[in-house]
Amino acid sequence: MARSFRAVRLLRPGLPALPEGAPTVVYSNHPSWWDPAFHIVLTTTFLPRHTTFGPIDAEALERYGFMKRIGLFGVEPGSRAGAARFLEVGRHVLADPARTLWMTAQGTFADPRAAVPIRAGLAHLMARVPGTVAVPLALEYPFWGEKRPEALAAFGAPVAAPPSKDVPRAVRTRNLQAALQRGLDETMERLSAAARERDPAAFEPVLGGRRGVGGVYGAWKRVTARAAGRAHDPDHIMDHTT
Repeated sequence: MARSFRAVRLLRPGLPALPEGAPTVVYSNHPSWWDPAFHIVLTTTFLPRHTTFGPIDAEALERYGFMKRIGLFGVEPGSRAGAARFLEVGRHVLADPARTLWMTAQGTFADPRAAVPIRAGLAHLMARVPGTVAVPLALEYPFWGEKRPEALAAFGAPVAAPPSKDVPRAVRTRNLQAALQRGLDETMERLSAAARERDPAAFEPVLGGRRGVGGVYGAWKRVTARAAGRAHDPDHIMDHTT
């Protein structure tokens, strides 16, 4: 990601405080192929003591077998067997508070500005694991005027599963589904507004990335800076630190 983006940034105030020892899920929208890599960058930066796992289409996992070694497990989307597999492995992951489940809850690629319903699997899982906390995560990859795009993220307010099973599971699931959808929609809207503002100061830098446009234009900028006796700034427009 550092090689491919101008910078990797997290919208302030960053990751919210999480209850000590609570089973934790981070669920995001799914705008790009880059999303799992972004998940890894964020978890190693902000939850370094957690072991992370995540579901992926079983067919894709067979094509990219190395992903099994980084905590991804296969499920068949849209099938009863796939749903059962997700619940089984998800419950096992959340049984240890040192593990975190990361997932693209929309289940399919979608534009980051589009309102896409999340799949119901996470709500069903949380209804079976009382006390689980789910943190919404919005992702975007916009261009801000430089050669390379920005990788932007924002965490939202955690959604907590009821601590007991006194409420019928169907009701718990329905309420959780609505709360999870609302949390992700609000987080995506907040990130979208910040992305349109194009103000790096609103974000915490996670990775510096690669600066400059290279080629003839980049060489011309270096020459003119040297001739003027000033330091060379490789950025095309912005004059901000990452």
